[in-house]
Amino acid sequence: MEARGRTALSVCSVLFFLTDVSSEFIHVPSSIHHGIEGKSVLLSVETRFLLEDVEIQGTWSHTGPSGIRTTLVTFTKETTITDMMYRNHLIFREPNVSLLIRKLNPDDEGDYHLNLNIAFHNRTGQVFKEERTVHVTVDVPVSTPVIEKSPSYAVVEDKANVTWTCSVERGTRVVFQWLRDNAALGPSDGYHFSHDNSTLLISPVKKEDKGTYHCLASNAVSQGRYSRAVELNVYYGPYNLEVNSGQGLRTGEVFTINPGELVFFECQADSNPPNSYVWISKSRNATQVITKGPRMEVRSYKLAQTEEYLCRAFNNVTQKQNEAQFTLVVANLGTEIKKHTQDENSVSPLAAIICSVFVIGCMLLFFLRRNCHPKRVLMSIYNRPLSEQKRPHRSACVLTGHEDATEDFGIYEFVSIPGKMESAQASCRSLARLESVQDMHTTIYDVIRHVPESPSHSLLN
Repeated sequence: MEARGRTALSVCSVLFFLTDVSSEFIHVPSSIHHGIEGKSVLLSVETRFLLEDVEIQGTWSHTGPSGIRTTLVTFTKETTITDMMYRNHLIFREPNVSLLIRKLNPDDEGDYHLNLNIAFHNRTGQVFKEERTVHVTVDVPVSTPVIEKSPSYAVVEDKANVTWTCSVERGTRVVFQWLRDNAALGPSDGYHFSHDNSTLLISPVKKEDKGTYHCLASNAVSQGRYSRAVELNVYYGPYNLEVNSGQGLRTGEVFTINPGELVFFECQADSNPPNSYVWISKSRNATQVITKGPRMEVRSYKLAQTEEYLCRAFNNVTQKQNEAQFTLVVANLGTEIKKHTQDENSVSPLAAIICSVFVIGCMLLFFLRRNCHPKRVLMSIYNRPLSEQKRPHRSACVLTGHEDATEDFGIYEFVSIPGKMESAQASCRSLARLESVQDMHTTIYDVIRHVPESPSHSLLN
């Protein structure tokens, strides 16, 4: 019986090598599995035939990183043989020929090969060969990264290099990222990274490199983990040296102060560590150190009209220095300072006054145009009677008594003849008699009403 089994197996093997027919009798849902250390992973295989209709023979084998291939399981429809070394580590799942790997460890990583021979009962002499390969990765969760700096002490800009190193005790396929003041860093002229990003070299160190550094470590099965913060202290400067004063009037590098005024000057610069300061008075022939420190006091009554000064800042660590020169002028400013400081505030009231005057002017023009229209005034003057255009000076007309007073009753008019005013000759005539005089530019001056008594009544009395 045993001989017959060996004979059948030999026949199947011969048929296996002679047959090169491949069909989709099995299906592998995933060819890559990302496993986690200590967890299980199932290498699932789906069969597309009825097990009672076939005879099968197959193997599961493993090729590790070393390249050595090891047979793990040999199986038929009736029997399963598992390597003794993996008996408690592997479970073969019949009838779908899947393989379960329990409690993954880093040695389980690699390629798993399934070789399967299928012989159908109704197809005598035909053997179908199926091969599949599944890759398994075993990822170890990342532990908290540790960051180190070399050198560990503060460094001087432009004179030193700094090397940062990030490492983890546990973790596979770790991805490292560097951050300064919570901002991610990338390759630049001063930053150089190793192939796996675990090392950062800053060469040379600059002022801008100072700050707080972190390392972030992560992989496919772990969220990012941050290292502790490490400070990078950089000695630099002095930079941006400037002299300031809260008194007097400044124009560029010239300070103007009133006679008798006490003035304080301050010298400031960006530097680490803080600078030492020296104030120097300059003259044509020599210089003189006045005082030391960031603050200088000047009494203007002890000065000439113009003096030149120099503030010098020196960094004892970087051995660098910077200077700022200025001129101090003693002059009677009077109200110039107030005027200078209030220029911006005076612009708004002046603009308001100008706008108000403009609005009032527009309103007056509108009123005059509406009530005293030039064209309307000229037309009224042109259409006015000549007697109203020229009004002669007042004069008197004396009526002397005569015999027939009834003839004196009526409206009288003073007649002024142009060109005859110097002679003072005028005549008083009745309006009824001098109707033609109106053509000579006459003006009615007065109306005399006189009702004389009747002659018959006087005689009766």
